Amino acid sequence: MAAGAGVGGETAACEAEREPDPSDSLRTFGAVVQALREHAGLSRAQFGELVRFSKHTVESVELGRRMPDASFVERAEEALGNTGALRHSARFLTRGEAGLAAWFRRWAKLEREAESLCTYECRLVPGLLQSEGYARALFEHRIPLLTDEQLEAQVAARMERKQMLYERPTVPFHFIVEEAVLRRRLGGAEVRREQLNHILEHTLPRNVTLQLMPLEAEYHSCVDGPLRLLETPEGRRLAYSEGQESGRLIGDPKEVRVLQQRYDTLRSQALHPKESRALLERLRGET
Repeated sequence: MAAGAGVGGETAACEAEREPDPSDSLRTFGAVVQALREHAGLSRAQFGELVRFSKHTVESVELGRRMPDASFVERAEEALGNTGALRHSARFLTRGEAGLAAWFRRWAKLEREAESLCTYECRLVPGLLQSEGYARALFEHRIPLLTDEQLEAQVAARMERKQMLYERPTVPFHFIVEEAVLRRRLGGAEVRREQLNHILEHTLPRNVTLQLMPLEAEYHSCVDGPLRLLETPEGRRLAYSEGQESGRLIGDPKEVRVLQQRYDTLRSQALHPKESRALLERLRGET
């Protein structure tokens, strides 16, 4: 919105256009704008007059909270010396990845390039194996409640992420899931039945392996919580641990080695893949 508009109206518009989760590219672009503006000795208000946007819009762009439109980029380029830096960098701007928690995005990017991926879950069905109905049931009852738009973005992001199971058929995906997770009637009987069918179908490819940890297991090496492990194209091993409203990417080789040992031990404690599939079919028959 042009600077000539009322301050209250522009502020409201800025809030409406604010990015819900700024991407790294937006933050970087904003930092460049701010550095060039300050180098030119301009305040945000003075710069706003030159580009015909309010100081509130300038601030939102500089903090990565707003995607700059083409007119802002062109006017900012002219006002700050026509170096071409802003025009060039604006071509690489991307919005935040809707539907992915901020703390999970770095791991999600690593997943897409991983040479192998191992997952242990004791709370819920792993995201890569979730049916749409199951994912929707999860997000519909999240606290605080999501708007309809946020809910749809979450579901869409989860459904898109799981496509890597088929898009990367030579990458080994290994899952260990607690039997108790599959006995939970999240979303009701129909959602549970659909989810069990979904797992049976999506663990058929040769690169996808599922093992269940039975309720009667006497030994358990991963009682400390869920765990993810991957190997990068460079051969580096990384781990990821997630809790309430938080996640931690683990790169320390010693710590990753311990977690890998726990996961490897858990594989020997869990049911064989064929036995796991038989248990899944029995659970489906109970629904």
